[in-house]
Amino acid sequence: MKTCPFFGICGGCRYDFTAPDYRDKKLDLIHNWELSFEPFWTEAGARRRADFAFADGRFGFFVGGRKDIVQITHCQNLVSEINRVLPKIAALPFDGAGSALVTACENGIDLAVTSNVPYFSREFKTAAAGAGCIRVTWNGAVVCQTDTPRVRFGGVVVDYPAGAFLQPTADSERAMRAFVVKNAAGAKHIADLFCGIGNFTYALGADGFDIMGIGVKRDLFKNPLTAKMLNNYDLVVMDPPRAGADAQCRELARSNVRRVIYVSCNPNTLRRDTETLMRAGFTVRDIAAFDQFVGSPHWELAVVFER
Repeated sequence: MKTCPFFGICGGCRYDFTAPDYRDKKLDLIHNWELSFEPFWTEAGARRRADFAFADGRFGFFVGGRKDIVQITHCQNLVSEINRVLPKIAALPFDGAGSALVTACENGIDLAVTSNVPYFSREFKTAAAGAGCIRVTWNGAVVCQTDTPRVRFGGVVVDYPAGAFLQPTADSERAMRAFVVKNAAGAKHIADLFCGIGNFTYALGADGFDIMGIGVKRDLFKNPLTAKMLNNYDLVVMDPPRAGADAQCRELARSNVRRVIYVSCNPNTLRRDTETLMRAGFTVRDIAAFDQFVGSPHWELAVVFER
């Protein structure tokens, strides 16, 4: 694989994933985390979702550190299913400025548009019908749809809500799920917090909680499970957004829960929440790292806590 022609201009990648020292540079970002074993490395060209920008007739990724848009209709980091339809998506008559989240689902491509223009035009609707997507939405409203997008978590197939969170690569998702399931062994009653649409929930037979998705609808930032509620569980699994789980970890610290598996895409908030748990008597048993954001400075970390 050759270096991407947009590398150094497009803000999507900070590191050249074709370079021989790519892994060394990525590892240096988490040198202060004592990993239990070798990280899980995701190959380039496996990313199944990407958030593009559009404005003033341009479609692509932002230039690094700026709001200018690099026009892109093919990305070496994306799965072939997306690249096949990307030229048609890029040519759509987008109104205003916003983002276009493109997701390769089990049964086709989903396009979720968020724009500062509230409503889509008739011209956009006509063009979208021929863009090769099974569903197109505009600010949450369906523009056109030929099938319900679906994703698979192990042996379970679920409907994919437009714009919902999904791990960017299927391989890393499976690796994280395997790590969590292995370290959940022996637990009889599990809470899956920030569960989304069920990456861990189904495999664990857990009670899910999140503001959207398959579980109990609950905003865990504003309304975390209380220590009393948590005492019903012998294991808590968490996979929060980049903001972390500060309020929820404070409740966990006050609870009787003895094991926590925390999956994080932000080492900074993970470090903060780790300190909260360790002050409450938790110790770190295992740490795993997953390079699922290939080319970016981001890592996914999974930490097993026990007390």
